[in-house]
Formats: sequence, structure tokens, C-alpha cells
Amino acid sequence: MAKEKLIIALDVDSSEQALQLVHQLHAHVGVFKVGMELFNAAGSEVIQAIHNIGGKVFLDLKLHDIPTTVARTCRVLTRYKVAIINIHASGGLAMMQAAASAVHDEAAMLGIEPPLVIAVTVLTSMDQGVLNCQLNIPGTVKEQVVHWAKLAQQAGLDGVVASPQEITAIREECGDIFNILTPGIRQIGIAKNDQERVMTPAEAIAQGATYLVIGRPVTGAENPATVAQAIIVEISEIKGRAQTC
Repeated sequence: MAKEKLIIALDVDSSEQALQLVHQLHAHVGVFKVGMELFNAAGSEVIQAIHNIGGKVFLDLKLHDIPTTVARTCRVLTRYKVAIINIHASGGLAMMQAAASAVHDEAAMLGIEPPLVIAVTVLTSMDQGVLNCQLNIPGTVKEQVVHWAKLAQQAGLDGVVASPQEITAIREECGDIFNILTPGIRQIGIAKNDQERVMTPAEAIAQGATYLVIGRPVTGAENPATVAQAIIVEISEIKGRAQTC
């Protein structure tokens, strides 16, 4: 179903605001993203509240620490029975391997389906200048994203977070099964805000994105459900064309 590809970012600072959005949108959305702002404001209880309404959760905490600390934290997060968790690819191969192993071990012990473990590559707020001049990482954004995607796959992770601009290159290197979560999605005429590398929903799906992560264009709309449904229609049309080719 097209709605399963849509992840809505609950970038708010209270459970009341978040759950209001979930009630409005859960019929039109596959997964809700709980990020650092909401998690730190509302605690883990908001995850269970979303589950109670019928929504799945992508717990977007972007873990980055030594392998042991990340592995232990991943075990805790697995107990929340979320659909997706993420870590930073820049933490290195050992850290990513430790995370993947911890999640699968904990899920097996609990008898539950393990969450997808996804690696964050280059943030969509960053461009070439930031990468090269501020972070002192040479090469292009695309080269760095693909490098980290290949490293994440080698570590046994389920996919990556990457901007729409790198989808095709990741698909070429990592294959069709590898998951690509794509933020930086904006419908035509919608402001970019702090996203630099953006694309429309239809373009991202056509390129091969697995999931689209969308926040303010939906949650800040006068009628969020109407906007979400319009995005689903756009995705469905692209998927329909692909199936007839």
C-alpha cells in the first residue's frame, strides 16, 4: 500500500500535539517519526500512546557513541517494539555491527519482530560546502553518502537515511532490497525550510526511495489529512506506472 511508504515526522514538543496529529493522520500514514524533541519532552510513554491509536513508530534518536554504549541502548529501544531505529553511519563499522547484533539478539529473546536498523548518512541540511569546509571531509556529498551506505550494508544494517539526490547511486551500489528512508521531501511550491537537498514525493519514489519522511508540509498544513492523502495519491500514481512498464 502506498500509505506504508509515508512516514510523518512528529516534530512537536508535547504528547498532546503529537497525539492530535496521530489521531488525524493514522488512517493515511504508515509510520510516525518520534525524534529527539518529542522523545525528550514526552518520554517513552508517547510511543505506547501512538501504538494504542494504531500507529507504528520510527524512533529517530540518531545514536552515535562507542559500540558498547550504542549496543546497550539499542537493546533498550528494541523493547519499545518500534518499527525503525537509527544510528549514525559516521560511528563506524564496529558501532553499526554492534547495533545490528544487539537489536536482533534482544528481539529474539523477547520473541518479537526486530525493528529495522537504519544508518544516517549525510544530513539533508548539509551541502557540499559544509561537508568539505566545515567537516573537513573531501569528495562530493554523493560519494560520502554511498560510502556510508555500503559500510552500513556490510555491517548488517537494513538501510540508510539519505537525501533524494543520492537514491539512484545507493540503489546501484546496494541493490533493491536495501531500505532508503528519504527526508527532504517537498511538494511543488512548498518552502525548503532548512533542507538543502530536496525532491517531490513522486520524484523520490520514481528514483527508488523505500520510505518518504515528511514533516512540516503535512503537520503544519491547515488540514494535515488532506495533504497526506494528496501525497499518497501522488505515490500511487508513480507505483501504478512502474507496474505497467
